[in-house]
Amino acid sequence: MPAPPLVPVDSSSLAAVGYDPETQVLHVRFVSGRAYLYHDVPPSTHAALLDAESKGAYFNREIRDAFRFTRL
Repeated sequence: MPAPPLVPVDSSSLAAVGYDPETQVLHVRFVSGRAYLYHDVPPSTHAALLDAESKGAYFNREIRDAFRFTRL
């Protein structure tokens, strides 16, 4: 499965985020360079991540331990 294309985000911990609404896969690249695919992420969670004032805090609170992931 190819990873969704990334778009840069304004965050001190997340470098870029991509999302495929058909497969509900969230692609996250951290400023460290590590990248992950998070599976079965609803579109509302992706939208809330993009809208969050602190994307890193939202990610840690709502995504990190809530969804199955694959490290790239």
